[in-house]
Amino acid sequence: MTPPTTSRPALALLLAAALTAPAAAPAQTQAPPVVTVAQPVVRDIIEDDEFIGRFEAAEAVEVRARVSGYLEQVHFEDGQRVTAGDPLFTIDQRLFRTYLAQAEARVEAAEAAYAFADDQLGRAQSLVRNGNISQASVDERMERRIAAMGDLEHARQAVEQARIDLEFSRVTAPISGRIDRKRVTPGNLVRENETVLTTIVATDPIHFYFDIDERYFLAYARDARARGESLQEGGGGLKVRVTLSDRNIEPRDGVLDFSENRIDPRTGTMRMRAVLANPDGVLTPGLFGRVNVPGSLPHPGVLIPDAAVVADQDRRMVMTVQEDGTVAPRLVRPGPRIDGYRVIREGLDGSETIVVEGLLRARPGMKVTPEAVTLPPVAGQEG
Repeated sequence: MTPPTTSRPALALLLAAALTAPAAAPAQTQAPPVVTVAQPVVRDIIEDDEFIGRFEAAEAVEVRARVSGYLEQVHFEDGQRVTAGDPLFTIDQRLFRTYLAQAEARVEAAEAAYAFADDQLGRAQSLVRNGNISQASVDERMERRIAAMGDLEHARQAVEQARIDLEFSRVTAPISGRIDRKRVTPGNLVRENETVLTTIVATDPIHFYFDIDERYFLAYARDARARGESLQEGGGGLKVRVTLSDRNIEPRDGVLDFSENRIDPRTGTMRMRAVLANPDGVLTPGLFGRVNVPGSLPHPGVLIPDAAVVADQDRRMVMTVQEDGTVAPRLVRPGPRIDGYRVIREGLDGSETIVVEGLLRARPGMKVTPEAVTLPPVAGQEG
């Protein structure tokens, strides 16, 4: 059998369709990716050093009784704030009042004995002038008068001691601050200068202690001298900022007010102290914190967002964008964080255009479409 052949009219239609069909569109070229770029923030900065430390009470005292006796009353609630002079405890006062009454009675007796001895001496001195009594009798009565004067003074001192003991039976707060729980309940025996009744800590202001090594000490001392101050006297007056582990609590500002007078030869460190206001009582003795201490004098600094820094093993770099849109890496040496930015100590002078968003789309040597923004002086500020 012979195969079927296509008719001439159908072939003509196919040829016409092929001739009138549009030509295939050329392959579309992909546009450079869009990235956000900005120039670094350039302004005067003071670099900070960070240390770990602990809060301690500015004042702390163990409350003890100065007399022995049985505890009768407690005048505070555990944990409340007290003011110096507030009553805290009362020891049974009945014996102390009895001792005071006895001492006062002995004073009255001593005053009567002294008055009698003084009167006898006056009579003897009158009689000796007339020759009716010997000088030896006068001297004897003078001795009795002196002895009576001594007994009277001793009795008066006993009254003063009894009054002090009665006063000490009422224990008051020696300082203002937050009081601990009571360590002794009413009915227990309290021993003079031994039994700890409670403790009080003063927390406003509060102290923050931390250690620095000799390298930092020498640098801080040099900067303090440049300001005409002394690190050893009052801590140089440096302003510091302390941050707690809870990021929801705002950092607290303070001032260095003390440094020890020598470096510990065992550890090679020196202990420093900052004082901070604590009106709300959030800062509690024993808490850890991180303190930022100014580690330099004011100097021009280059600041960029942390997100603009790329890690390459042990190196750090940023991606710069040239005028033709080409991405070029730049090695940098980062420093501490200031105002939400990272300080760049080497590698940038502030005139560069760097990628701040879209780093995954900006590879070295490729071209990008930059969208420029202006970084605020402090990260997070509007405008």
